[in-house]
Amino acid sequence: MAPPFPMEKGLTLLQDCRDFLHSLKMRSKYALFLVFVVIVFVFIEKENKIISRVSDKLKQIPQALADANSTDPALVLAENASLLSLSELDSAFSQLQSRLRNLSLQLGVEPAVEAAGEEEEEEGKEEPPRPAVAGPRRHVLLMATTRTGSSFVGEFFNQQGNIFYLFEPLWHIERTVSFEPGGANAAGSALVYRDVLKQLFLCDLYVLEHFITPLPEDHLTEFMFRRGSSRSLKEHMALKAVRIRQLEFLQPLAEDPRLDLRVIQLVRDPRAVLASRMVAFAGKYKTWKKWLDDEGQDGLREEEVQRLRGNCESIRLSAELGLRQPAWLRGRYMLVRYEDVARGPLQKAREMYRFAGIPLTPQVEDWIQKNTQAAHDGSGIYSTQKNSSEQFEKWRFSMPFKLAQVVQAACGPAMRLFGYKLARDAAALTNRSVSLLEERGTFWVT
Repeated sequence: MAPPFPMEKGLTLLQDCRDFLHSLKMRSKYALFLVFVVIVFVFIEKENKIISRVSDKLKQIPQALADANSTDPALVLAENASLLSLSELDSAFSQLQSRLRNLSLQLGVEPAVEAAGEEEEEEGKEEPPRPAVAGPRRHVLLMATTRTGSSFVGEFFNQQGNIFYLFEPLWHIERTVSFEPGGANAAGSALVYRDVLKQLFLCDLYVLEHFITPLPEDHLTEFMFRRGSSRSLKEHMALKAVRIRQLEFLQPLAEDPRLDLRVIQLVRDPRAVLASRMVAFAGKYKTWKKWLDDEGQDGLREEEVQRLRGNCESIRLSAELGLRQPAWLRGRYMLVRYEDVARGPLQKAREMYRFAGIPLTPQVEDWIQKNTQAAHDGSGIYSTQKNSSEQFEKWRFSMPFKLAQVVQAACGPAMRLFGYKLARDAAALTNRSVSLLEERGTFWVT
């Protein structure tokens, strides 16, 4: 029979067990704490890596854009400008928007918009952007490229007594905010142009003061580009721009309830455009002229051809988007060929005014009759007085066929979309009885 277990030893053993369990609990708490700390550091490390990767990606995006456009998108400071990056541009435009809001408050417009926004927040319902409700004021954008007849077509709106017309206000932005040599980066420049365009349509003309040299004094300047081209300051607004290339960038303007935007994209046969540019901008086309005069077999520099192809593709992609009529653009886009305007200016003017929702006045009709049937073209390459029915085909009889071949090869997809026929040989190019224009009728009004 085993001797009885001493009571003191039993108590000691029990206390040791309690101490051991307490030690385990304390160790487990410390262990859990250490595990928690390790997990936190792991998450922090992962987040740092993610942030680092995102930062690297953001740094690579401008380079990718530069590779795609053969240009450096870094903004260059010109003269007295103070805009060095798109982030600073956003800051500057925020200040301009604040000024616009103050002006709107004085006019009693903004509070209603803000009240409506507060009601929507209270309801807590997210609704898709709604198209602007048709109102008395129209905002017409004539979207074109240089030497497409935009100055001539723009006068259709400038001659209307109740339309405030601006001739190339974005010219000032191009001179002040520029990119590295090699061409403007499409995305960067489009954002700047779009924001300025929006402020102009909202009648915030002060936005241009930051881009006019010398700076205006007391909001007055004599250096507004083509300031004499605006004839009236009244009910509607029309603006001509050859520096807006991407139609998709205009979506915020089309969805802004304060605007009733109507976009008229004007296009022209790229062969005619190149022929006209080589005369109007001779200094920029010395390479082309040297190639034409060269009797040897050396081809045109590839970068020149790529630039031509890029311009045509940009126009084509915008037109295809417009013709697809996405929800935000439905009823707000019209495609017009310069050749159709030249052959029937009064008919096309009526179509454009009907599209814009503005009644055409006899004053405009009289101007069209007088300035499109002139016996002789007006002086200067920018004249809007011409015999339009004869003018649009003059390029065919002065353009060398090998130059036409280059344009047709580079701009074939755009020419097919717009209905411009290819010339098979030099004889077809100069033969008046051979039309290089497909009949499209009212297909162009969408």
